[in-house]
Amino acid sequence: MNELWQRLKQRKLVQWALAYVAAAFALLQGIDIVAQRFGWPDAIERWLIIAIAVGFFVALVLAWYHGERDAQRMSGTELLILALLLAIGGGALWRFGKVPQAAATVATITASGSSMAMATSTVIPEKSIAVLPLVNGSGNQDEQYFSDGLSEDLITALSQFAGLKVINRDSSFQFRHSKDSIQTIGEKLGVAHLLEGSVRRAGGEVRISAELVNVVDGSTLWSQHYDRPYTDLFKLQDDITQSVADALKAKLLSGHGAVIQSDRPLSGNLDAYNAFLQGNAYTAIGSDESMRQAVVAYTTATRLDTHYAHAWAALSFAQTNLANAFLAGTEQRQAYAKARMAAERALALDPDSAAAYSARGFLLLNADFDWAGAETAFRRALQLAPNDAQAKEILGSLLATLGQPESALELTRQALTSDPRHATWHVALSQYLNALGRLGEAEHAVRTAIALQPGGTDLYEQLAVVEILRGDAKAALAAAQQEAPGSPWHDIAMTLALQIGTDRAAADAALKTLVDKYADLGPYQIAEVYALRHEPDRMFQWLDHAWVTRDPGIGYLLYDPLILRYKDDPRFAALCKKVGLPTTTEARALP
Repeated sequence: MNELWQRLKQRKLVQWALAYVAAAFALLQGIDIVAQRFGWPDAIERWLIIAIAVGFFVALVLAWYHGERDAQRMSGTELLILALLLAIGGGALWRFGKVPQAAATVATITASGSSMAMATSTVIPEKSIAVLPLVNGSGNQDEQYFSDGLSEDLITALSQFAGLKVINRDSSFQFRHSKDSIQTIGEKLGVAHLLEGSVRRAGGEVRISAELVNVVDGSTLWSQHYDRPYTDLFKLQDDITQSVADALKAKLLSGHGAVIQSDRPLSGNLDAYNAFLQGNAYTAIGSDESMRQAVVAYTTATRLDTHYAHAWAALSFAQTNLANAFLAGTEQRQAYAKARMAAERALALDPDSAAAYSARGFLLLNADFDWAGAETAFRRALQLAPNDAQAKEILGSLLATLGQPESALELTRQALTSDPRHATWHVALSQYLNALGRLGEAEHAVRTAIALQPGGTDLYEQLAVVEILRGDAKAALAAAQQEAPGSPWHDIAMTLALQIGTDRAAADAALKTLVDKYADLGPYQIAEVYALRHEPDRMFQWLDHAWVTRDPGIGYLLYDPLILRYKDDPRFAALCKKVGLPTTTEARALP
């Protein structure tokens, strides 16, 4: 053994090993910093670590062979050691080379809501806060909208401070009545502070208790109890906001086009504000009936205060949502007309309202398919409210429609920083990743959405599409079967999945059923099926029908790997020109 050790030193194997380890350690530290800054996917860091680990064994082998020129031939023991080193290196490559795929296959969160990987960085900034829904202390469920509305107002107000990460309602409200510890909630939301409390309105009085808590140790940074006349509500909200901002040493946004945004009426009309809060509560439900109730509530707010710009913007959004999701024909056109009038009224009243520009863009996108006009409106909204996660996500969605899934991916990840538990946005993330051919990350994103919202619609359909792009017929069918039976998305998912399987009779029957049931409701999805079947003539026929019926699916043309299989067909460029879209895209096509 002593002789072997001398020969190892002679060949400088030990020196090589120590130098390599030191350099690798320094490199990994640098990679970690850069990855956090730019939000690199975990898979990149894992592959770099794998490469460095395998490189270590390669370096040892090279050191051995490049030792002294007059070294004697290796003994049997030396050959055994060299073989062992190679075996270990090969084993490391086999073992760890599977990590990225495994990480992509298994979601890092579970349906019970365990800690999930953030869409961007896992580092929690010190200046970060989530406003948990204020407890309705009245004992009257009909007053829930009021306590929720005050919570949302605090979120909006705190979002006006520069450098302060504020979690949106969709994520923070998931912890209503949560039994999780302060530390667990903070970890799941990715914040260092929580604002919690209760509100009670009785007669002409309002009572609010609020507490700002440090997530790390559970200590209270600030707390206050207020009993004020209801007429002082807005001043009371301002006092709480300023106290929290002072505790976190945050300063208001300024410059670069940003303008302080507020959802309150400038007139101070509390009745109009109360109706506005009721409209928000109905909007959050999202059903056909609730959207109609939201329209009524927002209309009431604008009637009580005809100069209430934010209520006009919210009314436009509600009318567009209602028309797009639940109406057709004459009723749909009438709703769009009302939405147009409301958006223009909001902008006339407040030309610096981000909500008004978002409402205009949303209308132009859904009613007119005016992609350029919508982009202009969305960009102005984001300029006015740079911390608005909704503005980032919706602009990202439009950029994907314009064939820019890379930009869409970046904006959506930024939005998820403020709303990390928004399932729908994780689905959008999955779609953009599909378009870029990053299927492992796409699967991870959609499984995150499923874990956050197990009963959500079209989630397993998206998972089935990921498996279809991989060419895994069995996994695609298994995913499709988990979509809610009887729903249109179940039929769509099953039909798509069956097309890459071996049962041609079942594939043909599913397609016939899809055409019979959804010829006018889902022509774009029918076109996708024909793309999978390598039938471009029928695909383009159904895409034309989708445009005639103004199927929203048209917006997926430039980042749909299924349809993009035929992007070099002259008919594709002609269709893009007809619908007003570019003819080029960053997205990849299905082989």
